[in-house]
Order: sequence, then structure tokens, then C-alpha cells
Amino acid sequence: MKNLLIVTMLGLGSFAVGASSAAEKMEISLNNVETGKSIGQIEVTVAEQGGLVFTPKLSGLSAGLHGFHIHEKPSCDAATQDGEKVLAGAAGSHFDPDETKQHSFPWSEEGHAGDLPALYVADDGTATHPVYAPLLDIEDIRGHAIMIHAKGDNYADSPEKLGGGGSRVACGVIPESDESLPLLNNLG
Repeated sequence: MKNLLIVTMLGLGSFAVGASSAAEKMEISLNNVETGKSIGQIEVTVAEQGGLVFTPKLSGLSAGLHGFHIHEKPSCDAATQDGEKVLAGAAGSHFDPDETKQHSFPWSEEGHAGDLPALYVADDGTATHPVYAPLLDIEDIRGHAIMIHAKGDNYADSPEKLGGGGSRVACGVIPESDESLPLLNNLG
């Protein structure tokens, strides 16, 4: 088991090196949806093997796993849904351009395109571990919101809808164009 852990960690190290030499990067700021205060940034990098790597530099979150998704609309405003005020509700639901109408694994084409791997938050409230979304590219996420939910994600609609992530705790807007987005080309 110890050897497996070491091999896994070495594999993640080479994955991170490969991801850092990608051609495009962007940084997205996230805010607490209750207070509006910044909790940090997420750097999105195009991975050499395809897909996107989301590297968080966040603090002030509760420890554990959190649902982490791209949402339909570029807004973090509150909205009324079913007669109730929902923080960051104007972001809509999970990004689902193929209208699969189901929540699934980030590597499955049978679910929402916006389903990302769960975000891990350490005991001190920081999130720094990258997550890899193999089916997305930069153009897919432009003009949407990125969301962190209060609870984890089981990548299914059962027993709770949308992976059971619950309420929205942090949100950031991904602009549609390079002019309004800090995008850095050819960094390595």
C-alpha cells in the first residue's frame, strides 16, 4: 500500500509538470456567495494531453470534499427559484450543452459537461489540490460560472439530485472573451 501511494504521488507530480507547460492559462476569482468576499483564485490550464486542469488557491472553506461544477450562466447573483432565494442562483444549473439532463462523472460523456471532479479542502480550510477535467477545453467554459457547493459529489442523481452537493458556497464568473479575462499564452 505504501508503494502504491508513492507511485500515485510520483504520477501526480509528473502530471502537474505536464500541465504547467500548456499553451493557455487563465485565472478566475471566486467569492463567498453569502458575504461577497474573495476566497481566492482558480488557475485553469490546458493540459498537454487535452482537457483542463483546475488548480485552486482558495481559503475559508469547510474541510472535506465539495461539489465543483461549471454552471450555465455567467452570473453569481442571487435568484428566486421555486419561491425561494438561492444564493448564486442566477448561474443556473450545471452546464449541459448536450442536454443529457443527468449528473455523472467528469470523464463520462453521458452527463453534464460541467461536472468536474470534487474539490478537496484541507482541515485548515484551504484548497490547493488540482483537479483534471479530461473532456473540457477553454472555449467550453467561457461565458459560464464556476461553483463550489457545500457538500461532496457522488457523480449521480441518486440518492440526491446533482450529486448531492447542496447549497452554493462560492462562485466565480468566467468571461466570454480574452479582453475581459487574464489569459496568458505560451507560458511554460
